[in-house]
Amino acid sequence: MRNAGTRYLVRASLIAALYVVLVYVFRPISFGPGQVRVAEALAILPLFEAAAVPGLFLGCFFANLLGGLGPWDVFGGSFITLVAAWLTHRLGRFLPGVMPPILLNAFGVSAYLSFLFGIPYLVFVGQILFGQTISVAGLGGMLHLLLTRLGPRLGLQRRY
Repeated sequence: MRNAGTRYLVRASLIAALYVVLVYVFRPISFGPGQVRVAEALAILPLFEAAAVPGLFLGCFFANLLGGLGPWDVFGGSFITLVAAWLTHRLGRFLPGVMPPILLNAFGVSAYLSFLFGIPYLVFVGQILFGQTISVAGLGGMLHLLLTRLGPRLGLQRRY
C-alpha cells in the first residue's frame, strides 16, 4: 500500500511540475486576454491517471501564484481546474472529458478576468473558449492519442 501511495504522490507532483514548466515556457500566451495555455493540454490526463486531479490543481495553483494576476487567479483559477479535472476523471471518455476544462474555464475564469482587465464578459468567454479548445481538444487530443498508444508502457491505462 505504501508503494501505491508513493507512486500516486510522485505522479501528481510530476504532473504539477510539468504544468508549471509549460505555463512558464509559454508565458506570453498563458495569461490574460487571448490566452492559449499550452499546459491545459494536460487536462486530459485524468482520463488515464487519478493522480492528475491533484497534480493539475497544484500545477495551476503554483503557475497562477507566480503569474501576477493576484488571488482571483490563484484561488479561482485553481479551484476551477480542480473541479474540471475531477469531472474529466469521472466522465472517463475523451469527448465528454474535454468539455469541463473547456467550458468551466471559458465561463468561470472569464468572470473574474473580465473584471480585472475591464473587457466585456462575453468577449472574454469567446477568447478563453477559443484558447481552451485549441489547448484541451487540439493539443490534448494529440496527447490523448499518444498516451493511448504508449500509455501501457508507461503504466497508464485509459479508464474505458
